Amino acid sequence: MGKNYIESAKLVDKNALYTPEEALELAIKTAKAKFDETIELHVRLGVDPRHADQQVRGAVVLPNGTGKTVKVLVFAKGDKAKEAEAAGADFVGAEDMMEKIQKENWFDFDVVVATPDMMGLVGRLGRVLGPKGLMPNPKSGTVTFDVAKAIAEIKAGKVEYRVDKTAIIHVPIGKKSFEAQKLVENFHALMEAVVKAKPAAAKGQYIKSVSVSSTMGPGIKINGAKVLE
Repeated sequence: MGKNYIESAKLVDKNALYTPEEALELAIKTAKAKFDETIELHVRLGVDPRHADQQVRGAVVLPNGTGKTVKVLVFAKGDKAKEAEAAGADFVGAEDMMEKIQKENWFDFDVVVATPDMMGLVGRLGRVLGPKGLMPNPKSGTVTFDVAKAIAEIKAGKVEYRVDKTAIIHVPIGKKSFEAQKLVENFHALMEAVVKAKPAAAKGQYIKSVSVSSTMGPGIKINGAKVLE
């Protein structure tokens, strides 16, 4: 472990459960790297991701954005392609974009949006987009004919959350350069979305544990009972 991490870890009481406000202020203090570290939220859920009816997935626009400039690729044709360009999409195309990804191994984008009529084409990229978490999905609002709205939300700070194989959600909620209050607002917006997304099949305690950390910093545990106060 690096010197900065060891110094940061001394600021955190491993046995304490902090309020969201305390934890996020601490996350900023423990972000000692020279770059603007991302502040991440980690939520362990009481679900079994192996079952389709216990999947937790969705998207939410963070009130204060993520602090990251997001590049959007849109698969669309005709008027929808023009609409995407006018809305500020970074890349727009169809077969040409598919070939660029397949032949050049090109991935200079962060989010993929597609109109429903293009999903047959995009589906051929499933093997390369899927493992990177880039496959468009109706649940996250990235398969839609309203491409202008989708692009606007993504550029404004829309993040997708999805439970992984270990029943944990990992989502960026801002940068260390943010004021603590802005991180707190983003934190609550995301937690409210995750709570609303609770599957009917999930039994027992839904929110098992909550923690935050900076890119290079230690994990800081949050009192789950205080999460939505």
